[in-house]
Amino acid sequence: MSNSCSCHAQLTPDHLAEVDRILESYRGQPGSLIQVLHKAQNVIGYLPREVQVKVAEKLDVPLTRVYGVVSFYSLFTTKPKGRHKIHVCAGTACYVRGANQLLNKLEEDLQVKPGDTTEDGKFSVDVVRCLGACGLGPVVTVDDDVYGRVHTGKLADILSKYDKE
Repeated sequence: MSNSCSCHAQLTPDHLAEVDRILESYRGQPGSLIQVLHKAQNVIGYLPREVQVKVAEKLDVPLTRVYGVVSFYSLFTTKPKGRHKIHVCAGTACYVRGANQLLNKLEEDLQVKPGDTTEDGKFSVDVVRCLGACGLGPVVTVDDDVYGRVHTGKLADILSKYDKE
């Protein structure tokens, strides 16, 4: 997803116009579904139903196929994401070292459940299966920054770096 998008913003007429421009270059090419969805998400930050309907119509594919692709690939999201994306690893090594307590603490502190975004659009929280740093578990990422051996007492310090932006 592009960092230049206002991912927490509402769908605007400008977003829809840009999606229309993308779709025009792929009209009637059902094989380009994933590329189109990726480009649309880069513009808007997520894939609301209205955009999925447009994609289905312009590419001449069933809406169920569009939704199937969007819901299958973790790259795609149907909900707006925050300016800062928090990922908590819940792979085996991280889980046994306290990933669940980190999720509970984030839920309590940010008032947001995994998969959702804070009211102010600042943070979104997601659970991932593995971040490839098992020796550092539990691992949390915020945007492109990786934090290892995180415990509930460290979360506030980590998030304070992003809260100021």
